[in-house]
Parts: sequence; C-alpha cells; structure tokens
Amino acid sequence: MKASRLRPTVSRTMPPAPAPLFSRTPPAIFPVLFGLLGLGLAWRRAAEALGVPAAVGELVLGAVTLLWTFAALAYLAKVARRPGVLLDELRILPGRAGVAAITQGAMLVAAALVPHAPGLAGVVLGGAVACHALIAVLSAWAIATGPAEQRHVTPAWHLTFVGFILAPIAALPLGLVALAQLCTVFAAIMAGIVYAVSIAQLARQSPPAPLRPLLAIHLAPLALFGMTAAGFGKPMIAFAFGILATLVLAALLARIRFLTEAGFSPFWGAFTFPLAGFASLLLTLATLPVPGAPLFGTIGALALIGATVVIPPIAAKVLQMWATGILAARTNAAQA
Repeated sequence: MKASRLRPTVSRTMPPAPAPLFSRTPPAIFPVLFGLLGLGLAWRRAAEALGVPAAVGELVLGAVTLLWTFAALAYLAKVARRPGVLLDELRILPGRAGVAAITQGAMLVAAALVPHAPGLAGVVLGGAVACHALIAVLSAWAIATGPAEQRHVTPAWHLTFVGFILAPIAALPLGLVALAQLCTVFAAIMAGIVYAVSIAQLARQSPPAPLRPLLAIHLAPLALFGMTAAGFGKPMIAFAFGILATLVLAALLARIRFLTEAGFSPFWGAFTFPLAGFASLLLTLATLPVPGAPLFGTIGALALIGATVVIPPIAAKVLQMWATGILAARTNAAQA
C-alpha cells in the first residue's frame, strides 16, 4: 500500500494584527510625570531656600520635561488617530484623572521654562490653561451624562476642576497677573465645593481600599494655594496654608497603612505630586517673613528628601507597567 499522500492541514487563520503604535497610550502615566515635574521644581526652590546647587533642580526638570514631552506626543498620536477616544477616556476615573494631569503637567513645564525661555513658557502656559478648560468642560459633561455612580465626588476631582491653581506658578513670574487671579478665584471656588462634599462623604463611609490612595490628593490644593499666596505677596496667607497642609500630611502619614492596604496600583501616582507640592510650599515659606521660617526650612528639607525617595520609584514602576502594556489593561485605557 502506498504511503498516504495527505498533506498536513495548514491553518489559514491569520494572527491578529498588532495594534498601531501608541493607540492605547494610558493617561495613567501622567500623574507620576506630574509628580516628577513637581519634584524638579521643589529642587529648584531648594536652591534658594537651602543653598543646594541650582544645577540639581535644572537637571531634574530638563530630564523630566523631555520624558513628559515624549509621553504627551504619544498621547496626542492616539487622540489624532481617533479624537473620540478622549471622551471615552473621560468617562472613567483613571482616564479622567490622567487626562487632567496632562495639562497640569504642561503648566509645570511652562514654569520650568520661565527662567530659560519666557516667551515659549507663555505659549505653553496659554495652551495648557485653554486645554485644561476644555477638559474640565468635557469632564463635567461626561460625569453628568454618565452612570449615577460616576457622579460620586472623589479627590481626583481636584485634578480636573481645581487644577487651574497651577497656572499662577508660571503666570506670576511672566507678569500675567490677571490670568493668575482668574485661575486662583475659580480654583478656590471649586476646591471649596470638592472639600465640602468630600468631608461629608468621608463622614458617612470610607472609600474602598483600591481608591484610598486618592485621598492624598487633598494635600495638593493646600500646598498650591499656599505657593500662589506667596507669589501674590501674601506671606501670612501662605503661612496659614502651610499649617493646614502640615496637619493634613500628618493625618495622612498616621493612616498610611489604611491608605496602602490594597497594595501597589497605578493609583499610587496620587502620592507623588502632593508630596512634591508640600515640599515646595515649605521651602517657599522658609524664604518668607513668616513665624518659624527656619523651622519650615528644616521640615521642607526633610519633605524634599522624603519626596525624592518616594516619587521616583513609584514613577519608575508605573512607567514600567506602561512599557509592558500592563498599565493600559489595568486602567481600562481606551484604544484609538
């Protein structure tokens, strides 16, 4: 009998086509980049308050600005491919917080550019504020038209609706006083609303463990309002915010096990930018005519060291998750 001449069956099923480059860039990378930019600005302030070499802050800011620019271009490529992906992103908490952090990061990039290229800094700041306003409007629409559970106020609302408070950091040195005033007033109103509702919610129930790191965001507006007050030449108001921020940080540190009970997640990015902002505020107070200025300098130096120890490892882990594709999956990032 002749050997069978049957040929082995070859599957004609083609493997799925690879996703286009950057088509699922997760917005969750931007809170940690926001924190790294804040850390660079804190080191810049340390040059004035503590006498550390100015090159330290500038090197950090230069490196992180390049990293932020790469990430921002990657996300813009995703939006350019399918503009509707932005609305998809704003319908979920990680996406909404991440997208808001993009434009807030741009405001800090503008602040980083002020001493070196004030003209470019003004352009970046204007674009960042305009884009953040658009994101705030779209986010409000997404929240209002989405499921009822999405209307629950979270600390991440500070990023979207109070984020304008970052603008004065660059606007005041550039002489854009009216813009700084407008952003400060709007941010103050929104911060009052978010704080009031959040306190009422916390009095009724604690957030689920995975969302508890977001509570750290409540520290950020206090630090930023303090720095803004200092920029407007109101040292005693800055001092009051410094006291409030210190009390809030102490409360957060006392409950650190409660905040981190769920283990590491991309939401740990919420620890980064508040720590950087707190360090910057205390180092700013150390240079002002306020009670206990030298003590603020000492605590600010400790806060800066702590922020330098905490922020880069969190950022590195989140960026590693981005590189391996895990971050997009865990944060349910939309695909273009």
